[in-house]
Amino acid sequence: MLGARRSCGWRQWRVDDALERAKALFFEGNTRFAAGDFAGAAAAFEHSLELAPGRASTLANLGAARVRAGRPAEAIPVLEQALAREPDDLQSRGHLGLACAAVGRHADALACHDRVLAAEPGHAASWLARGEALRFLERHDEALAAFERATAIDPTLAAAWTQRGDILRDRGRLGEARHAYEAALANGGNRELNGYFLAALSGGAVPPQAPTTYVTRFFDEYAGTFDEHLVGMLQYHAPELLAAQIARLGTRRFAAALDLGCGTGLLGPLLRPISDRVAGVDLSAAMLALAEARGVYDRLVQDEVVAHLRTTESRHDLVVAADVFIYVGALSPVVEGVARVLSPDGVFAFTAEALADETRDFALLPSLRYAHSERHLRELAARHGFAVASLVRAPLRREQDRDVEGLYVVLRR
Repeated sequence: MLGARRSCGWRQWRVDDALERAKALFFEGNTRFAAGDFAGAAAAFEHSLELAPGRASTLANLGAARVRAGRPAEAIPVLEQALAREPDDLQSRGHLGLACAAVGRHADALACHDRVLAAEPGHAASWLARGEALRFLERHDEALAAFERATAIDPTLAAAWTQRGDILRDRGRLGEARHAYEAALANGGNRELNGYFLAALSGGAVPPQAPTTYVTRFFDEYAGTFDEHLVGMLQYHAPELLAAQIARLGTRRFAAALDLGCGTGLLGPLLRPISDRVAGVDLSAAMLALAEARGVYDRLVQDEVVAHLRTTESRHDLVVAADVFIYVGALSPVVEGVARVLSPDGVFAFTAEALADETRDFALLPSLRYAHSERHLRELAARHGFAVASLVRAPLRREQDRDVEGLYVVLRR
């Protein structure tokens, strides 16, 4: 359903040069859209509208192309114009729903998808989109029902299986979640992502870290409510506890601090009083924008942590990582990278979720977070030339009415 419209009523146009050119551009846009050249399609539709303004079919296809080209905010007004002219156009309504979701207007997205489904209740992709909107609105029972409906209509819809698995996993229905992820893989779903989810449930081969695409998307979507949810609901105080561990080293002031996985910058205001310069690195552009708004960082870089540590020319005498290693299992590359950028008398302070089984180095839990054993962290420190200045066990956050035990570690070169 959600493609570019072919039928356009061009027969009604007067045949003159401008209209003929607009018509040609319209069909060029359709050809480019079908070939996956959404930016080129949008440009063709835009030029067509300059020559023949207000055509509903051209507006509809321009909106669809802008959605597919990653320009949802620009798609919304032209789709609304198209729908003002043709309110029953389900393709435009569906694309408007996708555009609204992409800019965080999930209630508006839901209304669009509901209107499509009222007319076409057998449209699986709209049930998938409805479920996604409901998840953002914290209406998880309805979201699960929508994903179940989507997979019942189209059992090959891998994305619906994946999201169905996510909700089932969150509810502790792990066997059903495994089945959903396996179905996603069987139907061409993302192998890295669904494999990561399955590894967290099955205890099989554990990937060394969370997929970059998963972390980036998760935090880009989470950014707007991150501080409120983490600090308010989960009682997250790791930055304060980690800063207190650093303070116990004495009255030393640092020349340059690096905040790994800085997120929205919760740790930044605690580093500024003890550091002349503060830099941050994170994968999520949305999180970095919020960190920049705090006004405490001298430099912010969008990059993966290990890649940054391996390539940066900057040097630091304090490196910190609060609640970052829950997304990294194999920590040796990180510690090696920190050793590369840290001054000879530098300090490396971080948190990790505590793994009760000391016979294992790390484990990927059903929560999709990695936990590390204290033994392993001490061995890593020694292997890379660090001494343990302090290692304290204390809660990282609360989840499901229980404390999640963490390790607060401060290392010296």
